[in-house]
Amino acid sequence: MAMIHVNRGATSLGAFPEDQVREGIRTSRFLPSDLGWKEGMANWQPLSQFSEFAEDFKATGAPAAAAPPPQTPPSPTAIATTAAGSTSAMPRTGLPWDQRHSKGLVSAFIETLQLVLTRPNEAFTLMQREGGLGEPLLYGLIGGSIGGIVSFLFSIALQSVGLVSNRQHNAFAAMAGLGAGSIAIIIFLPVIIAITLFIGAALVHVCLMIVGGAKQSFETTFRVIAFSQGSTGPLQMIPVCGGFIAGVWALVLNCIGLARAHETETGRAVLAVLLPLIVCCGGALLCAVMFGALGAWSASQH
Repeated sequence: MAMIHVNRGATSLGAFPEDQVREGIRTSRFLPSDLGWKEGMANWQPLSQFSEFAEDFKATGAPAAAAPPPQTPPSPTAIATTAAGSTSAMPRTGLPWDQRHSKGLVSAFIETLQLVLTRPNEAFTLMQREGGLGEPLLYGLIGGSIGGIVSFLFSIALQSVGLVSNRQHNAFAAMAGLGAGSIAIIIFLPVIIAITLFIGAALVHVCLMIVGGAKQSFETTFRVIAFSQGSTGPLQMIPVCGGFIAGVWALVLNCIGLARAHETETGRAVLAVLLPLIVCCGGALLCAVMFGALGAWSASQH
């Protein structure tokens, strides 16, 4: 269903499905003089001149509005891709996932997945900064669980044929491994994913604050992390290297998403995403050097 962008004068009211515009006309939320535009139109037009809304305006008794001077609006995609430094011109109409009640759960998930993976600049420019943690959390749980469970079962299958197993384990033992422990992992995987999303978002948001790039609240950061992880989760289903691909692309999406959602410099977003990794790797390297030096010192004393 095409999204209709509605303006009142120079103020954008957002983009809405046709059903919502129709309901807004009946409740007087939208006026006959409000300007509308959808993909494929060359010019903005008053809503009263949309043929699909003619009967709705007649029912309200509102007079038709005169046609405005021709003006060609920039398409949402063009605004999203060109406004790298400032995305405020792009109305944050939300991702397809926000319309899952009208699109259907599966359709909304697939559309959001495709948009985030293939057009992240546009996706995170459209993403609403607020609206609650529940919807992005659900998306992240679905995407992460699908990828994690399929990847886990795939590893069990490889183990059962002896490709990724120890020599002591035969095929029967590998298949028997899909017992209570494996079932528990599958059951508790959504809980692990949820905890990881909240902890990861908190760390990234703190780092974003440290580098001076946090222009929005923690909720905005969480939504970026959840939609990024939920979209890259299914990539884990790629045999052998799926986990690596998912991890690398998730980092890329996090950087792009934070820059677009917080409207900050890309460099700050990249630094905020990589800072926890730098600290962890640096800490591990420091510990290794300290233990190595301690071991060398102990050997020299004997």
